[in-house]
Amino acid sequence: MASPVTPQFTAARRRLIEELRGKGISDLSVLRALDLTPRHQFVPSGVRHRAYEDTSLPIGNGQTISQPWVHAIYLQTLALKGDEKVLEIGTGSGYQTVLLAHLCRFVYSVERIRPLLETARDAMTACGVRNVSLLCGDGTRGWPENGPYDAILVSAGSPEVPQPLRDQLAEGGRLIVPVGGREDQRLLEITRQGDAFSQRELSAVRFVPLVGEHGWESA
Repeated sequence: MASPVTPQFTAARRRLIEELRGKGISDLSVLRALDLTPRHQFVPSGVRHRAYEDTSLPIGNGQTISQPWVHAIYLQTLALKGDEKVLEIGTGSGYQTVLLAHLCRFVYSVERIRPLLETARDAMTACGVRNVSLLCGDGTRGWPENGPYDAILVSAGSPEVPQPLRDQLAEGGRLIVPVGGREDQRLLEITRQGDAFSQRELSAVRFVPLVGEHGWESA
């Protein structure tokens, strides 16, 4: 997989990685994925100088690219081994999609806002990503045609855990989803064992609303 790592941003990216280490990110494969993925390619030119700050940034259409620490926590929690099939709900900028592409066998990613999806597709193409499929649609319904999935990541806050996403988890599969109000949520990890689901809370987070049939009615 090619990666257009521009020397101009190398020092800033390495500083971010060291900052994330200091915040508890220790998984070497996650840190490597962060080093290989040029975050500046996934943000608008007006905020590109801030691409390697550990903060969320606007990407247009009322959406944001999440704080790198949040991406790293998602990925460190999943501890992907490289052979998994992963579903991502909320492609957004495509940055997390490419991080996942470095860590698993194949990524299926769903985004409801077509202009964002097309911009993300262009950025992924520039990165040489080939193990990703994209769909414009209602992410709360998942992508059942390609399930079940070893892992599902939801990048927007939902009032409750969408049942279709539970249903599309493979045996032993894990779902990470922010659940709560429109402003603040709890990041939950849900694991499937047969027809039973266990749950644990990871941290307090703040995401844009998950809009769809099994989420919020509107942003």
